[in-house]
Amino acid sequence: MYNLLDDLSIIEASSFVASPTAGLYCAQMGAEVIRVDHKAGGLDYDRYMLTEQGRSLSWENLNRAKKSVALDLRSGEGRELLVELSAKTGNLITNLPEKSFLSHAAVAANCSDLVSVRIMGWHDGRQAMDFTVNAASGYPLMCGPEEWDQDTAPPVNQVLPAWDFITGAYCAFALVSAIRHRDRTGQGSELRVPLGDVAIGTVANSGALAEMLYRGGDRERLGNAIWGAFGRDFRSKDGTRFMVAALTAKQWTGLVKAFDLEQDIAALEETCGVRFADGDRPRFEHRHALFDLFQTRAGAAGWAQLSAAMGAEGCTFERYRTMHEAANDPELVGDNPLFTPSAGNPSGFEYPATRSFANIPGRDAGNPAPAPFLGQHTEEVLAERLGLSSGAIGDLIDRDVARLSDGE
Repeated sequence: MYNLLDDLSIIEASSFVASPTAGLYCAQMGAEVIRVDHKAGGLDYDRYMLTEQGRSLSWENLNRAKKSVALDLRSGEGRELLVELSAKTGNLITNLPEKSFLSHAAVAANCSDLVSVRIMGWHDGRQAMDFTVNAASGYPLMCGPEEWDQDTAPPVNQVLPAWDFITGAYCAFALVSAIRHRDRTGQGSELRVPLGDVAIGTVANSGALAEMLYRGGDRERLGNAIWGAFGRDFRSKDGTRFMVAALTAKQWTGLVKAFDLEQDIAALEETCGVRFADGDRPRFEHRHALFDLFQTRAGAAGWAQLSAAMGAEGCTFERYRTMHEAANDPELVGDNPLFTPSAGNPSGFEYPATRSFANIPGRDAGNPAPAPFLGQHTEEVLAERLGLSSGAIGDLIDRDVARLSDGE
């Protein structure tokens, strides 16, 4: 955790993945992020999978380094407290509907320079979530084995909620951009970020939207091959599956040398009338013949030999791991300075947790802070932000409008 944003406080009223991710990234850069939930926990508080103690590991990791306030958000009084906290702080991240009690207008009535970032479903107000916008994006119908029939084969959903994470990262960027604008002009901003627009906008930014319109049809399924370049999964003699990619002349030359294919490639070039070192296009258009050559070599050698040869030539490759293998891999996790053992987790389970993804040379990244217990900072925040006395806070607690830590 760095202290680049240590003068910034943010109220986060959210659930699930995208909105908590935006707050998490700000917290990892030093911002004080105060997550406000319903007193029994938000919609994601018990999101699978749970430990034996009933703690969500997803919630725990998306809410590290944040403070937690628990209010009765089904009551008018609890909602008023959240609106007041948002106005006092002046910065808001939420995925609550704009027409809810936490609308930009409701908060801005007492904070004219409010900066709010609101994650929506679709731009027209329809509900959406990662897996439904992904269905609309077209990507699931590009996935699957190459031999599948394009018209009858089923879609293949991705396991990673990528649109949620991309949206969360974009919202953190949008929030900081709007705050910088306010610092220069004194003007607040209301930013609405539809999850669906992030998905279809990313399709457009990648060039795929233009490609579909230009070609007048859909792209074919490619299995595990890389679209428009050379890359695919291969299998060694001892059964290790691995991925290689060659997008540059240097990567291509190194891969050919590592597989001892110089003569075979030269013969194929003469047959096809191309030079594969000239760029992605000839390698992609003749990929099937190239894949056959590389798989023949891979199938005749063990993984240790192949990985040593590719490593010596500076190739871009990696073997496939299960996620359990990745979690226990010294190179990826155990010896990676991104991670450090976490302590004080609400779950009571200690495991490696991430520092900020950004590595700033010369600055101490610090250790990742644990997630809070639900309501752990209710008393502190209500006193510091709203100036409530201990007696007033005690009254709210006695009437169950506010709750203290569920870890006590």
